[in-house]
Amino acid sequence: MGPPVQCRVAVKIQLPGKLEFQGILERKEAELVRGLSTRDGIAIEKSADQMDEIQYATERDLAIRNVDRESTLLRQVKAALQRVHERSFGDCIDCDGPISPKRLMALPWAARCIQCQERADREGQESAESGQAFDSAA
Repeated sequence: MGPPVQCRVAVKIQLPGKLEFQGILERKEAELVRGLSTRDGIAIEKSADQMDEIQYATERDLAIRNVDRESTLLRQVKAALQRVHERSFGDCIDCDGPISPKRLMALPWAARCIQCQERADREGQESAESGQAFDSAA
């Protein structure tokens, strides 16, 4: 008997279309809005015990960072939804090239292709374009 025969079967993964991405983005937007509507951890609490004061301050700082992170993500999601409506979703905002479907599956609100995002990260750019798109939509 000869060596075993190896079979390779090509499996094509069906990626969501733009309408499916719109649904994903809308659900993420609703989730973020719900999360941001409760800001319980930001309240300033006073205590006679200095250790409690330090603990409260630490918890408040963490809550503020979480709100900031979620607010930034909400702006990115809204900007992505705006790109869906403008029919530019999936196109890099820097080079106008296509954003990899795998990248969009992992990060549906991605505004840049991986190469442009890496360059932006190296240059320390923030997603100002995403923020501008949100500001103009508001």
